[in-house]
Amino acid sequence: MSQPTVTRAAPPGAADFRDVATAHAPFRFGRLALWLIVAIIVVDFGWIVSNNENFGWPVVAQYFFDPTVIQGLYVSLGLTVVAMVLGVILGLLIAIARMSNDRLASSFASLFIWFFRGTPLLVQLIFWYNMSTLFPQLSIAIPFGPTLASWDTNSVITPMTAAIVGLALNEAAYMAEIIRGGLLSVDRGQSETAEAFGMTKARALRRIIIPQAMRSIVPPTGNQLISMIKATSLVSVIAMADLLYSVQSIYNRTFEIIPMLMVAVIWYLLITSILNVGQSYIEAYYGRSDRRNGGATKPAAATEEASH
Repeated sequence: MSQPTVTRAAPPGAADFRDVATAHAPFRFGRLALWLIVAIIVVDFGWIVSNNENFGWPVVAQYFFDPTVIQGLYVSLGLTVVAMVLGVILGLLIAIARMSNDRLASSFASLFIWFFRGTPLLVQLIFWYNMSTLFPQLSIAIPFGPTLASWDTNSVITPMTAAIVGLALNEAAYMAEIIRGGLLSVDRGQSETAEAFGMTKARALRRIIIPQAMRSIVPPTGNQLISMIKATSLVSVIAMADLLYSVQSIYNRTFEIIPMLMVAVIWYLLITSILNVGQSYIEAYYGRSDRRNGGATKPAAATEEASH
């Protein structure tokens, strides 16, 4: 006598599990079409620009490495480095003063930030360049007393001095708010713990608070550096021989306005592209602890899920 065949019922949802095991993401025709449209537009625009004789590409190639242009490029880069270094140092001091419990220091920092962020950079540069109109002589003197030393303003406030002072003070106002925001992003308990271990406020700020705040400070600082590169073009109005002033001096002689402006545009794009790459590496460096913490939580979550 044959044994009866026993058929076991499939557990609920078994069909669903089989479907999921063989499932794959659907092909997104809409996204592919969008990419193709954008690619066609970009290629078409590049073709139009490259074949437009009005841009004067031979002239661009001729003057791209011209000594006058390269000298102006060096001036722009030098101004950027000096102004950013001074701006970051002053900004750090102003940010600390802004967060201080001392009303005098906090009020002075707030007034500084209010003035230099509230007035256009171009106006500030012209103001510094024409300082001799207000003060023909710069002097060191005892208040309401005799003058100890005096200098002619025009010999002190040169175009280079006016450019550095104007750019640095304006940058310091913006960096002060960036640094203050980064310092406020650090948990208050960090400084309290440092004080509990006997650290002074200055040492806790240097060893604990600022390193943790860098993750919030670096990205906007990178943006400020890129903005500073472009802001140096404003010093051309005070006869400072930066990159823009250099190409202007050439097209005033050759009347090749568009090609020379394209030389400046390409150099600015190259510099900012390099700075963007550097900023990405720095952000990755300061964000490595977040990645380690994120990687550490995944095994723990997986273990908890397996225990269930």
